[in-house]
Amino acid sequence: MMKTICPPLKTLCTVLLLGVSFVLAAQEEQTGTALSRELTLEREYNPSVQDANKVNTLPEVKEPEITPFPADYATLSLPADLEREIGLLPAARVLQDMKYNQRRGYANIGGGNYLNINGDLGYHILSTDKDRLAVFFSHRSTAGKLKYTEGYLKDEKVDAKVNDNLGGFDYRHEFDHSLLHLKATYGYSAFNYYGMSAPNVHAVWPAPVADTETNQISQRLTLNAGLESKNAKRIGYVLDFDHTRFSYKYAWDNSMKGIAEYSAGATMKLYTTWGADKQLGVATRLDYFFYTLPALSTANFDNHLEGTITPYYQSEGDFWNFMLGVNIMFVTPEGENSTKLFASPNAGIDVRLGTNSVAYINVKGEIHSNSASQLSRENRYIDPYTGVTSSRTWLDVAAGVKSGILPGFWFHLFGEYKITDDDYFFIPYLTQEGFGNVSRVLPIDSKLLRGGVELKYTYRRLFDLVLKGIYNHWNEEEDDLDYRLSTNDFQLTPKRKAYGRPSTELMAGVNIRPIEKLSLALDYHLVSGRKTLLYNNNREMKDISELNLTASYTFNDTFGAYLNMKNLLFKSYELIYGYPLQGFSIMAGVNIHF
Repeated sequence: MMKTICPPLKTLCTVLLLGVSFVLAAQEEQTGTALSRELTLEREYNPSVQDANKVNTLPEVKEPEITPFPADYATLSLPADLEREIGLLPAARVLQDMKYNQRRGYANIGGGNYLNINGDLGYHILSTDKDRLAVFFSHRSTAGKLKYTEGYLKDEKVDAKVNDNLGGFDYRHEFDHSLLHLKATYGYSAFNYYGMSAPNVHAVWPAPVADTETNQISQRLTLNAGLESKNAKRIGYVLDFDHTRFSYKYAWDNSMKGIAEYSAGATMKLYTTWGADKQLGVATRLDYFFYTLPALSTANFDNHLEGTITPYYQSEGDFWNFMLGVNIMFVTPEGENSTKLFASPNAGIDVRLGTNSVAYINVKGEIHSNSASQLSRENRYIDPYTGVTSSRTWLDVAAGVKSGILPGFWFHLFGEYKITDDDYFFIPYLTQEGFGNVSRVLPIDSKLLRGGVELKYTYRRLFDLVLKGIYNHWNEEEDDLDYRLSTNDFQLTPKRKAYGRPSTELMAGVNIRPIEKLSLALDYHLVSGRKTLLYNNNREMKDISELNLTASYTFNDTFGAYLNMKNLLFKSYELIYGYPLQGFSIMAGVNIHF
């Protein structure tokens, strides 16, 4: 028997009805000709409050066009993609690295060691001036044996199983004065908790040790419907509604039922324009989360409403763009007497420096929901019974310079300062006597100062060079949470760290095309400075140092083939403590357009 926490949605419904009335009024104001939009399968329609800030719209500084690798190869033993600027391909990445041409359909199939299998299929059913309808399906799976990299089980082998599937459709229709968008996706993922754990028979609160044999099942259904104006001369609008249902089949083993998370969200934007360069408007984003929990469960999820309201003004000049706004944000968790309300700027300016350079600065704040659905995308091995407080970014300042000072050469110099309350960090679920093979979230107030540079150079179509480096400096504040892992009073809690987050990131890549149909790409990733919390001590995690090679050959407009080799340095490391990644792996496959 399940217990359901019923969602009081009166506030949300009221705002939605107001938004509909705005649309009906705005529809009468629309004039203009049809707007032609190109739809490709990999483009996402994702309006948000932050999209109100469309500051960086100056004529684009010419950035060298680096040819992407045609093979979307995912290291499926990755339990999560690190929250970093340079990311390894996540397990369920779909349609991001496939070349697109004028054919209606595409297919990709690849296989390799560790029983790695990749598959993609997509087709444009409709492709007219008024209607676009595309369907797609993607599969990633593995079932290989991996070795633990450290601890009392070092070098012992374990089965690592992942089976990810994602399918859906994307439809758009253009009316005379508006654009309708409908989208639905369904994801099914089966995986096992193969991570290392230590026995903790003397612990007062034993760390959970998940079932390593039985597959956990997670499912995600998303529905989206949107309507936005086009060619608005006086009043414009955006209305977008979405719903997500995310669920786990069970908790740590098949004797414990899993949770189900439901979210209902709406994005509404109403604005007016005058002249050719000024806009005044307000954008709103609302999300309501509610849960169905197993009876007698220890799951700690609370129904709550999150919202961001952004009034703004923006203007465009001959060599500058400017936007000034404010984000008014709130979170209303149940069981608390007061609403968590805070505000931040939402502003920015960019200025052209000469003919080939742009300088910019943006200031904003935001809410990160930390929902079960969101966290599972970053770490599938998180404790499925753990609800996490929403993170609140009070200030996020980003500034930089982009410049194409020489033909074929481009650089981006950037920096950022960010202040976040209840930032979330993954650590092993542990006690003083041992740890379990699932991850837990430790909320810590954090400050991040980061800086970096990105360089690109392309010489005709012969070769491309990319180099990017980032340094992250974290300042973590002690919180009120007593997370000491021992019952002994003299045992001190270690100073909090940005667990799992890197201090240094480096990516370098070269793509050589010795002949027109052959491409050879070599890329290198370095991620260092990560820490984890284990046995009441802060411990260094192994650096990620990965060298990959991809060779692809295009026979004609229909057929292509690729060979991908990863981890050529034969390194062993983890993204999440206790979960080793695959060693050297190789995959071969074909791409087909039809």
